[in-house]
Amino acid sequence: MTLPLPTPGDDELALSTQLAALIRAEIAAQGPMPFSRFMERCLYAPGLGYYSAGRTKFGAAGDFVTAPELGPLFARCMASALAPVLRELGEDAEFCELGGGSGAFAEAVMLALDDAGNVPRRYRILEPSADLRERQRERLSVSLPAASFARVDWLDRPPEKAWRGVLFANEVIDALPATRFTLSEGEVFEEYVSIDAAGRFMRVDRPADALVSGAVRHLERDLGTSFADGYRSEILPQLPYWMQAVLGSLQAGLVLFVDYGYPRAEYYRPDRDDGSLVCHYRHRAHGDALWMPGLQDITAFVDFTALAEAGNHAGFAVAGYSSQAQFLIAAGLASHFEQASEKADAAECYRLAQQVKRLTLPGEMGEKFQVMSFVRGLSGAALLPGLVSIDRGFRL
Repeated sequence: MTLPLPTPGDDELALSTQLAALIRAEIAAQGPMPFSRFMERCLYAPGLGYYSAGRTKFGAAGDFVTAPELGPLFARCMASALAPVLRELGEDAEFCELGGGSGAFAEAVMLALDDAGNVPRRYRILEPSADLRERQRERLSVSLPAASFARVDWLDRPPEKAWRGVLFANEVIDALPATRFTLSEGEVFEEYVSIDAAGRFMRVDRPADALVSGAVRHLERDLGTSFADGYRSEILPQLPYWMQAVLGSLQAGLVLFVDYGYPRAEYYRPDRDDGSLVCHYRHRAHGDALWMPGLQDITAFVDFTALAEAGNHAGFAVAGYSSQAQFLIAAGLASHFEQASEKADAAECYRLAQQVKRLTLPGEMGEKFQVMSFVRGLSGAALLPGLVSIDRGFRL
């Protein structure tokens, strides 16, 4: 049974109405809008988009919970996995986090790296949302030692000068504006958003341009089969260019992506014929991306084969691909749990156990989330021990 979505408050309705009016005006002036543009406006329109407005997004008071919001164990495991990279690269090593969320990850990972004596020279957060940036700044200024906080700064765009270190991204790729495609009489069409006679948003299909059509044909060649008429899914034709922009200046280091998704053959299964698009509002998941622009998160699962291709195109080698559960266990989750439990009372031990369950159980985040790492200019000694034994790269 599908639960009804909670009723938005008056302030939320006013914000959504304003954003919807801007989108309608653009459609009226320019014609039907590619779904990817609609998704971009809903998520990132200045002052109105989901990630640009001031409403709480993460944790129990928001719309969904990310791994760092559960507690510090996730970040401590990541610190253990990434510390050898920082040590090998030396005192000039930097840490760059894409999309800092509430600041929970930066807080926990910096404290863990400080405890281990591996604090990077700079901790940079690439955060396009002014609202989230201010929340992160407030949180970290209170929770981090003054010397560690002094190493933190914020970026409006990917680093342009050459640097060495670690780039980390948790649930970032799923929030890139996705292109929706379908097939009709063997031809590729792209999904657009238009307006019906009553002024409501509606989906329409239009012939795809060369970029989208070429990207879909690449999928078919790689999968060894053609999509059936009526099959509908998502694709990120811009992903290779995005990866080059984000990773291009990283001369040597490790890149770590954590997200929910599948390898290509599973992503584009014949029975998954309406894609993977999912929306989140107040801890309810549903599939209507046209509902209340600006009030809900809109995401699509990640094609990790496409991510691997894009990383290779940017000059990086895939170092490992595994489930989140496998990666965290290899990064010392059991040890971190034991250390935290030694200092905890019964209530805190229970919360720690719940963290472990949410992070690792197959029905929770353990299998749904995948971890992919890329390397350039590092020795094998800097990589997480056991990475080879858990690698699922053969599935890509």
